[in-house]
Amino acid sequence: TGVREIDFGADVVFPGLVDTHVHINDPGRADWEGFEHATRAAAAGGVTTLVDMPLNSIPPTTTVNGLEQKRAAARGRCYVDVGFWGGVVPGNADDLAPLARAGVLGFKCFLCPSGVEEFGHVAEAALRQALPVTAALGLPLLAHAELPSLLVELQNADSADGKVRDPRRYATWLESRPYASQQGAIELLVRLASEFRARVHIVHLASADALASIGGARASGVPITVETCTHYLTFCAEDVAGGD
Repeated sequence: TGVREIDFGADVVFPGLVDTHVHINDPGRADWEGFEHATRAAAAGGVTTLVDMPLNSIPPTTTVNGLEQKRAAARGRCYVDVGFWGGVVPGNADDLAPLARAGVLGFKCFLCPSGVEEFGHVAEAALRQALPVTAALGLPLLAHAELPSLLVELQNADSADGKVRDPRRYATWLESRPYASQQGAIELLVRLASEFRARVHIVHLASADALASIGGARASGVPITVETCTHYLTFCAEDVAGGD
């Protein structure tokens, strides 16, 4: 009773989307994108919840103090719901439980340089300190999975084969990030997730080659999950023009 039918024509009605991988950069780098711009853009696109990544802001969300500064920057400036990931960096294992109590939804780490000096990348030793904590908390560790030892320096430099690569070409970028770097990092994460029974999530998988390792680990009970990006499923590398 009292139900009224409404014809929305060609419009689509759907539940609000949740985007769990957003870099809002505020405070400290709001000129990149701050809470107002990020959340207004989300609302305009039908996204009703964002979860913010812990790097790029100054300070990063690797301590409770960093989280509180992030919340202070967000207060009164958000047009959608916002949650926060904490960060795992070298030496902050003791900060993880306090961050969880303060409300972070899980943790993010980089296995290669993150691109910002405030958020250091972790190697196996730091992961071995963090994963027992995240396992005990029951929270996931999200991982940017590339081993720095297997990345290749090609941009703006003569390479071993004597060729100079154009840094504007997408092929140059691809050559600098060989699949082996991602695969090696994922194999390390699979091994540690199995050892510590810790939830690990691989973000933005760039190569289908790794699916066999991840699928095999999941089949054997390892608590590991993976996501990819819509642009990896939409664009062909050969069609990306220089500088695009």
